Amino acid sequence: MPEHVILLHGLWMRGFALAMLHRRLMEAGFGVRRFDYLSVAATQQSILDRLRAQMVELAAGDGIVHLVGHSLGGLLALRACLNADGLPPGRIVCLGSPLKGSAAARGFAGWGRGGEVLLGHNRELLEQGFERWEGPREVGMIAGCMPLGLGSVLGHFEGQHDGTVAVEETRLAGLADHCVVEANHTGLLFSQDVAQRVAWFLRHGHFRPVPGDAAS
Repeated sequence: MPEHVILLHGLWMRGFALAMLHRRLMEAGFGVRRFDYLSVAATQQSILDRLRAQMVELAAGDGIVHLVGHSLGGLLALRACLNADGLPPGRIVCLGSPLKGSAAARGFAGWGRGGEVLLGHNRELLEQGFERWEGPREVGMIAGCMPLGLGSVLGHFEGQHDGTVAVEETRLAGLADHCVVEANHTGLLFSQDVAQRVAWFLRHGHFRPVPGDAAS
């Protein structure tokens, strides 16, 4: 059965940022497509409708379609798959996604109307996240712990963080697996280690233990 992967970028990004991860997952044997969307201007419903339609199109009736989302992209992947009706089977991997809500986003919104506008239609999802994951798909999270990024100025983090998202913000109840790697928020997209972990989870539903992992 063919296995496809749809990659979703994060806030203020476009699909070209996913090029390295795209190539590595293709080398791992997946059919890969980048899902490009306007993270600020587009409504959340229009994004989700397009994503679900692309999942169905790729499956062509009997294929597997996985989702891999960076930051906001992971939140949107979960929102799209809360209900599996009409969607093909597959798994989800989130990269540095603040699934429990983002302190950095709340801090940015606190700057006033300008900050709110720059968060766009997904502001509520970014700020609040989810209470737990109860959807039908297995979800894995890869969080970073290299504290380099603008988010550390906008939000107060407790414990480890990747410069934009705190590790604790990624620990959502109901995840199938969770791991922490030495990378900052953007660096998650360029790490060969991360790409290998993504491929392993998509095929097995858990992360392969790696000696010397960052504390998780």
